[in-house]
Amino acid sequence: MTTVGQPRAAEIAGVGLVKPRIARWKAPLSLKSGATLEGFTLAYESYGRLNGRRDNAILIMHALSGDAHVAGRHRPTDRKPGWWDAMIGPGRAIDTDQHFVLCVNVLGGCRGSSGPSSTDPATGRPFGLCFPMVTIPDMVAAQLRLLDRLGIQRLRAVVGGSMGGMQALELAIHHPDRVQRTLLLATAARHSAQQIAWNHIGRQAIMRDPRWREGDYYGQDAPADGLALARMVGHVTYLSDARLTRRFDRDLQFREALSYRPSTEFAVESYLDYQGAAFVDRFDANSYLYITRALDYYDAADGFPSLTAACQSIQSDVVVISFDSDWLYPPEQSEQIVEALHTAGRSVSYYPLQSWLGHDAFLLEDEQLRPIFRHHLQPSPPSGQRRVIAPRRREEPAP
Repeated sequence: MTTVGQPRAAEIAGVGLVKPRIARWKAPLSLKSGATLEGFTLAYESYGRLNGRRDNAILIMHALSGDAHVAGRHRPTDRKPGWWDAMIGPGRAIDTDQHFVLCVNVLGGCRGSSGPSSTDPATGRPFGLCFPMVTIPDMVAAQLRLLDRLGIQRLRAVVGGSMGGMQALELAIHHPDRVQRTLLLATAARHSAQQIAWNHIGRQAIMRDPRWREGDYYGQDAPADGLALARMVGHVTYLSDARLTRRFDRDLQFREALSYRPSTEFAVESYLDYQGAAFVDRFDANSYLYITRALDYYDAADGFPSLTAACQSIQSDVVVISFDSDWLYPPEQSEQIVEALHTAGRSVSYYPLQSWLGHDAFLLEDEQLRPIFRHHLQPSPPSGQRRVIAPRRREEPAP
């Protein structure tokens, strides 16, 4: 008998039950800021088997609010699988019968990897704002330490969407001998002023919460209100107007008379309240500050005369995917990367896809992404030369 709310056995298909893993290093890690992290920890998950040549690994790099749990379930009673479960597993687009798939929680995070909520060995207390500033290059450097420990010298592919795309691009540019194919989804080479502005609002929401206490809130009430508000603001940027309208429109949950009341009346308000509350349960406010700042600092052309010059160091085949309703990371930013790669004479295939789902389309448009992934993750896919594939029109579902 199946208990209501629990997944049925058929729904645990794919990679099935998985176990989070922890890797620790005592050796220091030099950071881009000039600081040194004296030892660190990374949480990760892996699926499939590493072959004898250790050349079938795919590294998936997660976005801001993601983590290492990209596929499967930790317990049979888990209501939801990992955040990209539909794409990963035996016979799926990222086929674990062929590939060893790895996903690592970023440095600075709060889901098992070292970050502000980790214990400072010098004091025995959480680091808080004493944790050194980390950047996208630092996140990549830490993940390369894990690849070295696993004996993986060259990845078959690195895949990343949003912030994960920035990490993947960083790896391809600065460690070109470590990756054969690079797949970038809904990402950018650097943030625009508008993207920095959205992150600033989220950070201010956290820091203006009285319970933030200059980041020293561990062991006390956390700045839940500020973090929830930051999540609500961020979550709206992940969606499109069409998606919000389709799901909520202007639906009222209750109203007897026109009045102002502190509770929520519109269905979309309740939805955002729920998203904020759920995020507080799984994320640390200081990690949100650190990771969004790392996003804003990142510039793939840093240290080069231009993005084109940076792309000249890339040796891997590159696939770039954008979505027309994504207004957080609009297609124009993907096209800047494509143009730089093309001008640099690098192999690039570009897929400008149509979707009504907004930025989150890179997590949800499985039907459009599967054939692209299967094509480019096969043993020897043909190289692209700024190949643009006409997108299939993705209509909104019927009422």
